[in-house]
Amino acid sequence: MSKILLIGKTGQIGQELERVLTPLHDVIAPDRAQLDLTNADSIQRMIAEARPEIVINAAAYTQVDAAENEAALAMQLNGVAPGIIADCAKKCDALFVHYSTLFVFDGIKNEPYLETDAPNPLGAYGRSKLAGDEAIIASGCSHIILRVNWIYSSRRSNFVLTMLKLACERANLKIVADQIGSPTSAAACADAMMGMLHKGRALRDLTGIYNLAAQGQCTRLEWAQAVIDGAKAYSGRQDTWAELLPTTTAANPQPAARPLNTVADCGKIGRAMGIEMAPWKMSIEKLLRELYPVSM
Repeated sequence: MSKILLIGKTGQIGQELERVLTPLHDVIAPDRAQLDLTNADSIQRMIAEARPEIVINAAAYTQVDAAENEAALAMQLNGVAPGIIADCAKKCDALFVHYSTLFVFDGIKNEPYLETDAPNPLGAYGRSKLAGDEAIIASGCSHIILRVNWIYSSRRSNFVLTMLKLACERANLKIVADQIGSPTSAAACADAMMGMLHKGRALRDLTGIYNLAAQGQCTRLEWAQAVIDGAKAYSGRQDTWAELLPTTTAANPQPAARPLNTVADCGKIGRAMGIEMAPWKMSIEKLLRELYPVSM
């Protein structure tokens, strides 16, 4: 059993982490009233009092478009706070596990991204997350940085839940067909964490950045179609679902530019830790079975 400080318990990954970690570890999971990530004193006090063996940071400013107008806040939460946490983790000899993003890349590569590829974020969100990665590395603490993307769960707000809602309200939906990635469930991320923690103190010898994503890749349109097809199958309702129509990123401009390719090569985490994620469609189907239990 390890003493773990879990930061960000209300987020998609944070909720799943608290669920799987609490039965097996001594987990301290402060809420926002107890830990203010915009306040250095609050961060330092929490970690000094908790004296954890492991700090897991699943908290982040994740509103990609809003970050363009709230760049300072995004930088505080995603860039500055992780650096402070890392400094504190080093002082108390704790391992720091931090969730980052594939949005640190510009998406122009034609192949899956490696951890060694040069970052070039397109927007304020990506820049803030990259700043956090760099601050953690500069601190010299023992760290594991996990770069994830296209995260979804049965809670909060995410692409899957939005598709399910809109597909019941509209006759058709236009979905971009030129952005590719690997839809990854928050639950799968939490299960991967459990696998990492089984290594115990040996995990400290694996300091570095790791990509973490479901196997395979798809476009956002293919992702949306898989969600709707699964919903049809598991809900028992074949009609009343929207027709999905392809469009392009250029035809649907948003405040923040999106990288067209966020597919990650996850070979490193497999070789180092034995972590292998399930195919993306399998995890989608698992979630939909939970959302639409069918009695037959």
